[in-house]
Order: sequence, then C-alpha cells, then structure tokens
Amino acid sequence: MLELKGICKTFNAGTINEKRALSGLDLTLEDGDFVTVIGGNGAGKSTMLNAIAGTFPVDEGKVILDGEDITKLTEHKRAKYLGRVFQDPMMGTAPTMQIEENLALAARRGQRRGLGWGITEKEREQYRQALAGLGLGLESRLTSKVGLLSGGQRQALTLLMTTIRKPKLLLLDEHTAALDPKTAAKVLELSEEIIARDHLTTMMITHNMRDAIKHGNRLIMMNDGHIILDIRGEEKSKLTVADLLAKFSAVSGSEEADDKLLLS
Repeated sequence: MLELKGICKTFNAGTINEKRALSGLDLTLEDGDFVTVIGGNGAGKSTMLNAIAGTFPVDEGKVILDGEDITKLTEHKRAKYLGRVFQDPMMGTAPTMQIEENLALAARRGQRRGLGWGITEKEREQYRQALAGLGLGLESRLTSKVGLLSGGQRQALTLLMTTIRKPKLLLLDEHTAALDPKTAAKVLELSEEIIARDHLTTMMITHNMRDAIKHGNRLIMMNDGHIILDIRGEEKSKLTVADLLAKFSAVSGSEEADDKLLLS
C-alpha cells in the first residue's frame, strides 16, 4: 500500500543549523499493516509522516501509495487518499462549527460541491450511529460546537472524521500524547477497533513503548533518520520493554540509548 524509496530530507541546508532528518529512508507497508513507530527525539519519525503527507517536498526519493507515485502531489491533493490525526486535539476539527457540520465536511472530502441542503436527515442519522459507537455520548450533541468538547472527545471525533471515508493510509501522529492516561487508553481502543473493522493500513507514532508493543502487527524503530529495527509477527508478540531497550542499545551502538528513548 505504501512504498518509501530512498527518501532524503535536510532542513536549513548550507547553514549552521543544517539538520539531515531523513537519510535514504526505505520502507514498504503491505495492505492492512498496522505499524507502530518509535525512536528518540530527532529520530525522524514526524519528518517521515510529514514527507508521506506532503507537508514539505522531499529532497530525494519517491513516495508511492497504492501503486501511484504521489511524490510531487501537494498536501491538499494527497488528503484525498490519506487520513491523519495530530498530537494536538485542537487540530483536525473546526472549533466554531457544530459536530454534525464537522462530520459533513469530512464525509464530502474530495467530492464536488453543489447547492442543496447542507446535511440531510439520512446523513444526520448516520452520524448519530457513528458517534454512538464512540461511547462518549456525542450522538445526542450533534449541534454542539466542537470547541466545547474535551481534548479526548475532540481526538475521538477527529479519528471518526479521518476514517469516515476509509483512507488508503491512516497516519496517527502521537495522537494520544496530550491526553490523560485514561482518556488516551480509550482513544487507543477506539483506534484499534476502527482500524480492524475497516482493514485500514496504518502508521502510528508513539513515545510509549508499551503501546508500541501492544498495538499493531509490526513495530519499527528509527534513529538518525534511518530505520534500525523492523519487528513483526511472533517476534513482536513476545517483545517486552526491556527487550526493546536492549535491541535499541545494540543496534544504535550508544550506551545512552536506553535513557534517551525513555526520557523522550
């Protein structure tokens, strides 16, 4: 479903602040893969997601989605194929608009617009049913402004909006990092349910090693713009945090690896 071929990205090239964020990155995701991504700060995790989403042009390499080269597509054109949930609950929704209006915008993504009723009764009932599945009571608050919702409610709504049209690739960019532990666990549970139900190919960045081990069928670890570990299947199911730290230390060759990963 996704191929990254030789992706390179350097920020502030030729200046004292030059930073090579990605160095010849290669990665292939099969249809239905749920990949968790971990690594220390500055490892290149978010840069990789931004390169896939088209937030900036890459210096070298290709991004291929479902067999189509999208390397030169702008971010807004890629949005037709991609879904993304950000770390900040304030992103991904329009706070001054109603819950049902946000869902309607998401449902019409990539479609032609015309004159007519903004939201039909049939659509409204579909939104009620979808919101009821979240178990947060939002199905009875369709006309509430999104800005009045809690951070966890907004992230759950963003997740629903992002997947309402079943994207070819779902990008979860530390989407529970700003939530309290109980709410984060709920949003992760909802994420897992939606991904499994719709068979979505997914990439999830997390700093929580337990979450990285628990969720998904594959785990990759990044360091200095490279993938240094790629664990899947039975090997992943038997992993522990201690195992992961030991592997990181061995592969990165740094005695500071354990502390760096834990502190980040």
